[in-house]
Amino acid sequence: MDTMTITKAGGAFCGALLVLLLGAWAAEGLYHVGSESHGDEIVQGFAIEVEGGDEGDAAAEAEPEVPFEEVYVSASAADGEKLWRQCASCHKLDGTNATGPHLDGIVDRAKHAVDGFAYSDGLLALEGDWTPENLSGFLHNPKEYAPGTKMAYRGMDDVTDRANLIAYLATQGG
Repeated sequence: MDTMTITKAGGAFCGALLVLLLGAWAAEGLYHVGSESHGDEIVQGFAIEVEGGDEGDAAAEAEPEVPFEEVYVSASAADGEKLWRQCASCHKLDGTNATGPHLDGIVDRAKHAVDGFAYSDGLLALEGDWTPENLSGFLHNPKEYAPGTKMAYRGMDDVTDRANLIAYLATQGG
């Protein structure tokens, strides 16, 4: 490789860099929103007015969740069976334990009552039975319901899904 080739490569590189810098400067000039003459106000788009305005958003956000007890009355075990697939990776319904304890007969069963399963301290601290309401609270946010639980499930937000799943579990006797 001679010096002329190195000089041409260097010149090509500098030319390409110059074109890119000029292109960036031109694009900034074309697409820059606002200027120094506008002060601190920077306009970033157009507001599109919709019917109802902000009141519609506030009403949607303020809508309270339907109480679990009301949803559970009309829950569908068939729909809950489809949701069971999420649980089946760690739990069984045949009376044997897996990563988690078996869940057959869990509805209205005493908490931490499965023999031979090593419950976490978070679950051992809980008292009472797994009523549908307690199961709903646990399924909604396991880490909040039983701090220290080993269950690595992030939770089920939809109250209807929780009710359907619990209705399905209620059909699985122990």
